[in-house]
Amino acid sequence: MRFEFVADKRTKVKTLLKSHDVSKGLLAKIKYKGGNIFVNGVEQNAIYLLEAGDVVSIDIPNEEPFEKLEAIPFDLDIVYEDDHFLVINKPVGFASIPSAIHSNTIANFIKAYYVKNNYPDQQVHIVTRLDRDTSGLMLFAKHGYAHARLDKQLQTRSIEKRYYALVSGDGSLPDEGEIIAPIGRSKDSIITRAVDPMGKYARTSYRVVTRYAKNVHLVDVKLHTGRTHQIRVHFSHIGFPLLGDDLYGGRLDLGITRQALHCHYLHFSDPFTENDCSHTINLTDDFESVIMYLQERIEVNH
Repeated sequence: MRFEFVADKRTKVKTLLKSHDVSKGLLAKIKYKGGNIFVNGVEQNAIYLLEAGDVVSIDIPNEEPFEKLEAIPFDLDIVYEDDHFLVINKPVGFASIPSAIHSNTIANFIKAYYVKNNYPDQQVHIVTRLDRDTSGLMLFAKHGYAHARLDKQLQTRSIEKRYYALVSGDGSLPDEGEIIAPIGRSKDSIITRAVDPMGKYARTSYRVVTRYAKNVHLVDVKLHTGRTHQIRVHFSHIGFPLLGDDLYGGRLDLGITRQALHCHYLHFSDPFTENDCSHTINLTDDFESVIMYLQERIEVNH
């Protein structure tokens, strides 16, 4: 795959490329695994001195797939795709990546999709993960360079993800709020997380969209950090765990058997076109069913 950059001052090739998120590792791959660097159409090396206006082209060699990752066919719900990025609507019940207890995962499905379409790069690069029982938008980079460029946005927290959650607790949530509480591993479990003064900084903000019967709130949640189980831990911490989330004390009596959490909005800046990319997705059927049930209770009460 070829990419082009224009020098805006006198500088070395490697310095220009670094400013465009080309790492030392990627430069080494270009040098030793079949790639090329050209300046104004002439092959050069990474320390070649550029003048302003010089055009640098790099050919990045194709990636070898992870042979241990099995390709498992699955009918993906693709929301957006171009040469560099892929956004899917993740279904409930599938982990993002394989583990000792999960083998039928989204990563396996993406690998099969790449193989089926004979894509030159068949490594799976997950940019934004979701828990097994969380639904909604997931973002993938289709090659390592695209992943590196989005990693920079992750580090600066400029990729925006918003979730709908159904929560319930005693009292009433304010119309909007912010939860800032550090999160660490639970002392008695390898799976669960908890608010811990010694944990990592975590920040979640929310606004209440609708208040339903049975003291249930539909909240629109924005993540400012990306800790494991962050939304689930934070809302449990303030006494409003997610419906269906038995791991963190959520109610199981309203017809949803998984945490009521859905990534409905995703925004990032395309580093190759500098265009803003925003995507939204509707709620899942099980989520909608709970809302319809709660709406009926309001009508009955009135």
